[in-house]
Amino acid sequence: MRTINPIYHHSDQMLNQEQEWIVSAKENPKYFAPLYEKYHEQIFRYVYQRMDDKQSAYDVTSQVFLKALKNIKKFEYRGVPLASWLYRIAKSEMNQAFRDKRAKRTINIDDTQVATFMEVFEEETNSINKKRLFNALSELNELDLQLIELRYFEERPYREIGDLLSFKENNAKVKTFRALEKLKKSFNKNSRL
Repeated sequence: MRTINPIYHHSDQMLNQEQEWIVSAKENPKYFAPLYEKYHEQIFRYVYQRMDDKQSAYDVTSQVFLKALKNIKKFEYRGVPLASWLYRIAKSEMNQAFRDKRAKRTINIDDTQVATFMEVFEEETNSINKKRLFNALSELNELDLQLIELRYFEERPYREIGDLLSFKENNAKVKTFRALEKLKKSFNKNSRL
């Protein structure tokens, strides 16, 4: 049986506790600290995996939390963790940083993540297949790549993916399935090269 990663998935009790923190932070910004402590590392990892530059990742992460603190009064609870809102802010801040620096987006995935993801293809994990996978990933558009990352590398539930990307849960499932089909097609095409 698969275990749930508590960093990304929340119980009702955890969501209720988070709601209390959000209400307190809306009343007084000094009560934002528990939310910052809970999500800082997670948001930093998300940003760092996409920027591949530690200092820039720290800068963007700082901007994310400054914007979140400034706009916490506008936050509306939608049944998913505050992280979804923070990820949307992070995505916006990264895009701005990329525009500002004309930086190229990168993906950091380790061998364990590659091995786990390769199970989707029911193929033997070896250096040739890794190269094929990287080539296939590079052929995806930005949205498809994000869907694959969120679902298979970060193991996020469809509901959270939908909230993060402003889709309904079912639409997130369909779009992720289609992205996976494109990836499989590209992966298999690369096997003939």
